[in-house]
Amino acid sequence: MKFCLETVVVKPDNNEEIKNVVILLHGYGGDGKDISMLTLNWKRFMPNTLFLCPNGHEKCKINPTGYQWFDLSEENDEYILHQSLKAEKKLKEFINQVKTIYKLDNSKICLSGFSQGCMMAINMGLIENHPFSCVVGFSGKIINKHNLESRIVSKTKFLLLHGEMDQVVLPNNLLEAKDFLERNKVEIEIKILQNCEHHISVEASSFALKYIKKNLGY
Repeated sequence: MKFCLETVVVKPDNNEEIKNVVILLHGYGGDGKDISMLTLNWKRFMPNTLFLCPNGHEKCKINPTGYQWFDLSEENDEYILHQSLKAEKKLKEFINQVKTIYKLDNSKICLSGFSQGCMMAINMGLIENHPFSCVVGFSGKIINKHNLESRIVSKTKFLLLHGEMDQVVLPNNLLEAKDFLERNKVEIEIKILQNCEHHISVEASSFALKYIKKNLGY
């Protein structure tokens, strides 16, 4: 069975049994190969974990060699929301395929993402019928608080990380997301990274790895 999204697949070494899956969602204009670099270190500490790094379902309008989860060419909140809802449907289909192929439920799946991928991971962690193991987001924000709040049906645990010097997605978005999640009784941890801009630093990667290991039972 093929996935509905073109996907970089990083399998456990030595044909270890797959007991968990980490799904990594790239940022705007990136691709699965970009974000799969995280697995070079992570896989050593999670031997029974499969890493899946799908490409966004659309080519990026400003970077045709990369992909997007939703279009940002129009600065219109309703347009962006509509585009993100289309991406949700595609990700839901992808996640259901993962669960069918590997015979796993949401509790064995971690969702993680960077920037736009983080935004999608936040949404998916709250709108699925059953909570995931955890959501780990780097340098993202909540796309539309009013819309998302009306659709919350599960309460996955969250770790959100953000660079204090980020000028692409400003760090105040982290505090707004924390407030939103706490008000909706969602367990949330945050980490503000000193001297870090809009990227995943070594410190952020290490902090995320520790959190994911804990929640996947390593």
